Amino acid sequence: MSRPPLEVADVFRAHARDFLKSRGGLVSSAKKKVLRAVVACRTAELGGYRYECTNECGYERYAYKPCGNRHCPKCQARPRALWLEARTNDLLPVEYFHVVFTVPGAVAKIALQNKKVMYDILFKASARTLKKIGADPKHLAARLGFIGLLHTWGQNLQHHPHIHYVVPGGGFSPDGTRWISCPPGFFLPVRVLSRLFRGIFLELTRKAFQRGQLSFQGHLAPLADPDALAAFLDPAYRKNWVVYAKPPFGGPAQVLKYLARYTHRVAISNQRLVGFHDSKVSFRWKDYAHANRPRVMTLSAIEFIGRFLLHVLPKGFVRIRHFGFLANPVRAKRLEECRALLTASGLATTSIDVAPAEDFVEALDAPCPRCGNGRLARHELDRVPGLDPFLGPQGIDSS
Repeated sequence: MSRPPLEVADVFRAHARDFLKSRGGLVSSAKKKVLRAVVACRTAELGGYRYECTNECGYERYAYKPCGNRHCPKCQARPRALWLEARTNDLLPVEYFHVVFTVPGAVAKIALQNKKVMYDILFKASARTLKKIGADPKHLAARLGFIGLLHTWGQNLQHHPHIHYVVPGGGFSPDGTRWISCPPGFFLPVRVLSRLFRGIFLELTRKAFQRGQLSFQGHLAPLADPDALAAFLDPAYRKNWVVYAKPPFGGPAQVLKYLARYTHRVAISNQRLVGFHDSKVSFRWKDYAHANRPRVMTLSAIEFIGRFLLHVLPKGFVRIRHFGFLANPVRAKRLEECRALLTASGLATTSIDVAPAEDFVEALDAPCPRCGNGRLARHELDRVPGLDPFLGPQGIDSS
């Protein structure tokens, strides 16, 4: 794959020092670590390999090692491919649905200062909502399984936490003896999901505050007072929270294609960048408020870096989670039971015909692309620290 003409790393290399100075020492060590990783990725700073032809035709090429950071735009292909390969075995021959849960702006402001707690609440509240409404006899009366993917950004890189769920269209009957299918093309009523999600989320937030798990700084500092927090959140109790169900995927092949786009995604890909001149960055984005109209946004490099780093997740936070009969401890057993019930009842709505995930593993001992007779031998390259001033002794702390 050829290198894009412009990369996020180029902006970081040019203006990371300016960004750090502008923030006056308020940048967390986690964000500094991301800055350093993205800048060093696939450079001599991390070492790499030299490939040469064993036939001595003179061909050689260099490949530098990736940083492996989950926020790096260049390091997601291989983990995504491996994850997708594992998920291929989890697909069921049923219709699949896509449901998105998001939160109001006031709640997002609290979440930005309390990422670990509030993102976890977002997962818990939305998953409990799906399970409860799915099990309700008024609706599906089934025990569901689903995969959740946390995204924290909008197209303009502003903070916009939301979760995408991929849900098989049905589930186990309460006694586990039957597969109950959703009506064709319809999952669950979004208005009912929205109201229950709002209630569970705000209750979990209230309990987290009572346990002292929330902290507030800067303009949100007054919310440390219980009455002030209650007044701040009061409008959220009356607001309609956005929960929407997209058109169903139709089958497993479409599900895998969707997951290939959405898993292991970072705030912005290198392919969306269109310009970097005079300390300003321009990138493509879709204006969802105006029929997904394509637009170009230009930000100062410092603002661009700041928005990118808004989406650095807390250390160890799991942003892809499995629930219900797809939960990790029970998934293999429950999927076997699902397939048996679907086969016995004749409820399978589609066959599974999914191409294998792309193999991103570097080919070893490959034929020489120049002469075709020799093989490519690989030689380890030592790391070359501090090639870039940003990475040298005066650079940022790598902790």
